[in-house]
Amino acid sequence: MSMLVDLNSDVGESFGTWTLGDDGHVLDYVSSANIACGFHAGDPQVMLQTVRLAHDRDVAVGAHPGYPDLAGFGRRAMTCTPDEVYAFCLYQIGALVALCHAEGVSLCHVKAHGALYNQSARNTNIARALAQATRDAAPGLILLGLPGSRHEAAARELGVPFAAEVFADRAYRADGSLVARSRAGSVLHDPEVIAARVIRMVTERTVGTAQGEVVSVHADSVCVHGDNPAALAIVKTVRLALDGAGVHVGPLREVLSL
Repeated sequence: MSMLVDLNSDVGESFGTWTLGDDGHVLDYVSSANIACGFHAGDPQVMLQTVRLAHDRDVAVGAHPGYPDLAGFGRRAMTCTPDEVYAFCLYQIGALVALCHAEGVSLCHVKAHGALYNQSARNTNIARALAQATRDAAPGLILLGLPGSRHEAAARELGVPFAAEVFADRAYRADGSLVARSRAGSVLHDPEVIAARVIRMVTERTVGTAQGEVVSVHADSVCVHGDNPAALAIVKTVRLALDGAGVHVGPLREVLSL
């Protein structure tokens, strides 16, 4: 039996007349799309266009909620109560549910963005608010998050399906968390190096850290960031490497047998 993994990318991050990413081509190589929901990036028209692009390519659609921080692209930490996090996540996911419904698409999963992702991975109450919004926005949504983190614990507590994510183009720390983007070397750019790293994460379930250690990882899904300047070259090289290694790329519901 061949190995199976999801390949995802954060897309729909353009806003108004400002364009970010090459979504149309990136979506040719992934099995899941995390669509920005308007708070950190994206707008209603971009969201709808991206749903259509994903649907045309038979790519599963996920919501990518973030902090209300367009100027900072959602990467600046904010001090929000769990009730606030629940409300603005539910709002963002619900907006994408409506757009998907209009296009005959079923929303598949939820993945927090940027600072919200990092803070909820460490903070039980924020993770619980994110998982609760995922549970309440639509039936059966999968929470995509960092394995072994508060994401996974909150999902299990609330009965939300959970998928473990690894990052193709981000450096790891010894505790399995990501190196902060403010640190040199936190984002990787060489497609061949990244592809070899992904194969190792998927087939051997290990990754080398920034400190030179080797840690265990579990990958239901592999993320390639759509805003990386080398995103298209990276995702194409990673997809070809996975195909060449006999790893089948499929959407999360197939990976999790849901």
